[in-house]
Amino acid sequence: MLVTDDKKYTFEVDVRANKTLVKQAVEEIFDVKVENVNIMNVRGKLKRMGKYAGYTKKRRKAIVTLTAESKEIQFFEA
Repeated sequence: MLVTDDKKYTFEVDVRANKTLVKQAVEEIFDVKVENVNIMNVRGKLKRMGKYAGYTKKRRKAIVTLTAESKEIQFFEA
């Protein structure tokens, strides 16, 4: 929540999404102007349940930076 002061927001996106798709989606849904998008892949963790072992789902996170003149995204109503 501290990076929201810098107008940076983190979203979990589809593993097939690219930076252009994420930028277009955020601008359309929240009606803001996006300056930059950084994407990272998060590997699944190894989990065990007794003698059985498996991996959790892999994920993809997008860190979206808004422009200085753009309004902020409101997740919670205050």
